[in-house]
Amino acid sequence: MAAEAKMTPMMAQYHEIKAQYPDAFLFYRLGDFYEMFFDDALKAAKILEITLTSRNKKADNPIPMCGVPYHSAKDYIKRLIESGNKVAICEQVEDPKLTKGMVKREVVQVITPGTLIEEEALEVKENNYLVALRQEGQISTWRPLMSPLGKSRSPRHQDKPSSLVSSMPSNQAR
Repeated sequence: MAAEAKMTPMMAQYHEIKAQYPDAFLFYRLGDFYEMFFDDALKAAKILEITLTSRNKKADNPIPMCGVPYHSAKDYIKRLIESGNKVAICEQVEDPKLTKGMVKREVVQVITPGTLIEEEALEVKENNYLVALRQEGQISTWRPLMSPLGKSRSPRHQDKPSSLVSSMPSNQAR
C-alpha cells in the first residue's frame, strides 16, 4: 500500500491501462517514445535486444523500463508479434500543449499474430491468411476472408470449438 501512495499520476494511469491488457506488451506513448515498464520492460528488452534502464534509479525499488522511438515502432512491434506476443498501442489522445495535468491516453490498437495486416510486416513470399470465426452453441464456423495470391474461394468449414483451436498452430490459437 505504501508503494501505491507514492505512485505518480503517470504511473497510476499506466497501471490502470495495463490492467485492461495484462497479456499484451503495453506501448505507452511518452513524447517521441513508446515506453514499457515492469515485466513488459524486462521481457521486451530481451526479445528486442534493447537497453533496459529504470525509472527512479535512486529509489529503493526502481521501476524497470525500456523504450523505442515511435517513428520506428513498427519494426519492434513486428519482432514482438513474430515471437508470439500481443502489443497494445497506447496513444496520447489529447494535445499536451492544451492540457493541464495528465494527458489522457487510450489503447487505440491491439496487435496479435492473427491481426497483423500491415504489408511491411507480412512475409510477401509466403501465404498470409485471414479468416472469420463464428460460434453458435457447440458449432464453430470459419471462412477465409482473404485468399493467398489473389485466389478467390469461399469454402465453409464447421467444427466443434475444441477441434478448431487444436487444428490451429499453437502460436495462432490466441
